[in-house]
Amino acid sequence: MTMTDPIADMLTRIRNANQANLKKVVCPASKIKANILDIFTQEGFIKGYKRASVDGKGVLVILLRYSEENVPVITGLKRNSRPGLRYYVRKDKIPKVRNGMGCAVISTSKGVMSDRQARRADVGGEVLCSIW
Repeated sequence: MTMTDPIADMLTRIRNANQANLKKVVCPASKIKANILDIFTQEGFIKGYKRASVDGKGVLVILLRYSEENVPVITGLKRNSRPGLRYYVRKDKIPKVRNGMGCAVISTSKGVMSDRQARRADVGGEVLCSIW
């Protein structure tokens, strides 16, 4: 059976592992997911990720981040643009997530970048997801 929305699947796996206080989560690999995880790492929401192979298929092992009191750093994840309803923004309409405390991931003509990077590069695009 094919998956309709692999990005939403990855976000749901992260959300579920976060609620269960797991240290890592595994999801199928793709370039767009790796780009999103790069942004999550740069913004400090996850420790990082590693590419691995399970039964000959590529997977991403995502290392989740917690505070010293074992409280998850990620408090929320939202899929903004989805296959049934795409969400595009112009460069002057890029959303701020939780007044700058969160991060929106935007797919632009210059690649996948965070909302801050898109504002600096002066480009708009498709808002893939938000994290806070």
